[in-house]
Amino acid sequence: MADPTKRNGENGQEPTSSDDANLTARLKSLDARIDQATAQRTRTTESPSRSKSDSSALSQGIRLSAEFVSGVAAGGIVGWLVDHLFGVSPWGLIVCIILGFCAGMLNLLRAAGVLKSARYDDKR
Repeated sequence: MADPTKRNGENGQEPTSSDDANLTARLKSLDARIDQATAQRTRTTESPSRSKSDSSALSQGIRLSAEFVSGVAAGGIVGWLVDHLFGVSPWGLIVCIILGFCAGMLNLLRAAGVLKSARYDDKR
């Protein structure tokens, strides 16, 4: 039967000192390459320092969605009040929701920085 402690192709010889030296050199080389790869990975994954005023993407998304939803909700509330005060149901609600949608989109574009704010002075 075959000896389970021996590797395939090993012919019963003991490892020599040159084999140990080759193995040690290869291990040192591998350790050096692993250290270099780890250092390179940490350099590339580090994000540049962000200022405190720079908001995260999640908070900016929540802010933008709140800008839009608040415009539509305000239009719906005003439209419902117009319907009940003047008895023009459903036209007050329809018109004010459309106006709220437009106001929400305008606020969203201003908050995103696509449009200039209403207080921007061209003369400066």
